[in-house]
Amino acid sequence: MSTGDEFRIGIDVGGTNTDAVVIDSAGNVVRAVKVATTPEPIEGIRESIDELLSDVNKSLVAKAMLGTTHPTNAIIQRRGLDTVGVLRLAAPSSLGVRPGAAWPADIRDMVIGASAIIEGGNEYTGAEIAPLDTDAIRRFAAEATAAGCAAIAVSAAFSPATSDHELRAGDILAAELGSDLPVSLSHQVGSLGLLERENATILNAALLSVASSVVDGFGAALAAHDLTVDAYLTQNDGTLLTAAEAGRFPVLTLGSGPTNSMRGACALAGVNDAVVIDVGGTSADAGILVDGFPRESTAAIEVGGVRTNFRMPDLISIGLGGGTIVRDARASNGSDLAIGPDSVGYAVATEAICVGGDTMTLSDVSLASGRLDGFGSPELVSHIDAGLVRDSLAWVDDQVSIMSDRMKSSRDEITLLAVGGGAHLIAERVPGTSQVLRPQHYSVANAYGAGIAEASGTVDRVYSYDRTSREECLDDAKELAANAAVRSGAHPDRIRITAITEVPMTYVPGGGCRVLVKAVGPLA
Repeated sequence: MSTGDEFRIGIDVGGTNTDAVVIDSAGNVVRAVKVATTPEPIEGIRESIDELLSDVNKSLVAKAMLGTTHPTNAIIQRRGLDTVGVLRLAAPSSLGVRPGAAWPADIRDMVIGASAIIEGGNEYTGAEIAPLDTDAIRRFAAEATAAGCAAIAVSAAFSPATSDHELRAGDILAAELGSDLPVSLSHQVGSLGLLERENATILNAALLSVASSVVDGFGAALAAHDLTVDAYLTQNDGTLLTAAEAGRFPVLTLGSGPTNSMRGACALAGVNDAVVIDVGGTSADAGILVDGFPRESTAAIEVGGVRTNFRMPDLISIGLGGGTIVRDARASNGSDLAIGPDSVGYAVATEAICVGGDTMTLSDVSLASGRLDGFGSPELVSHIDAGLVRDSLAWVDDQVSIMSDRMKSSRDEITLLAVGGGAHLIAERVPGTSQVLRPQHYSVANAYGAGIAEASGTVDRVYSYDRTSREECLDDAKELAANAAVRSGAHPDRIRITAITEVPMTYVPGGGCRVLVKAVGPLA
């Protein structure tokens, strides 16, 4: 290790374990730890940092990255969400569907405090649907205050292409409400598709208090070790947000856990195209890497029953993990084994049979079969029926094969990367794959993926190929995406374009084409 070396800390909070690594400037893992995720995840983050830095030169740490389940859990558990005032700029269109109309009633009643649809917004060409009704914005500010709203969400038709009305509305609301009521603007959160983008913006506004507690807690955990370093949170596409930006846009971090695992698997194995299956204590997530980045979902994503359209990896998740409970019902009624989907989660370290507990889990089965080592006592599982072990692992193998086949885009065989603390459950050979790799440090691939993440910028807008040549439009989109990546912290001389997607809008006049461009680069 050279005296000029620089360390990064990568942390990922999972349902069972909080994993943490220290990575040097060459990408080597200097130290890795796993601690049980605590009921209050911030405590697990503090504990992982304490253990991680117990034998590391802290003066070399320059950056810290966190991937966390806090925002996702807040939505799913309906806990800690703020009341939001929702303002849509689209009248006289879109009056038939009110904000939150398709939401589950429990979260709608909890989150949406006041709502209004007023004149404003643009066509895809940039032409105004109607002039922005500034007086209505001021009236709405008073209504939101009276309703006790803690944040505001503003969405306008085609704002990712033309954001002027949203920006003007944000300025007016800030003048009326002051800095105590933060305003989320939809063009900064989601892509084209008004209702789904509006939903994502409402969730973003509802998560601001949760995000503040995460960012502050992360900063406090670092400060406890006198670390004054650049802090980041990982987002859904495998890249980074500064801690300050994550505090403003928490909804962009909802899918960061599986994405961190996939990016970590890619880097640890040196493989850019593969199926990745991340097996934890509670669930298994399968995704696919394309040129080193997770393939993004083309379908609308539901989070806690709310339909959104922000960038998320294309994933399959099932209840299969090291803590998954195995029930042997064959002797009593002749039925098949009952495996999961419930799990003992982070309590696997105390409740599994192999550690002296009373609950049979897939970790016990794996240890009895010889797939697992280094955890628990083989003597404690020696009494488990061989037929139960065989049938349980056959079920696991079938599930893994199904997940792998569903993620593949062709019949060709492809590498499968097995990562996560429960990766021992995956067999050495899986049908339809060319090989199964468990890279070094595979059990902390998620934390490694967070630690090596890069900055990015994206553009999602509509161009008219009839007015401007296709090449000029694409060059403009690439430049905008690269500039966005630089603003996110990427090195300006090391940016690369990783994705260009063109979607012709054949149903509208003018040669319209939706262009999506993503630029990525290492941190400056």
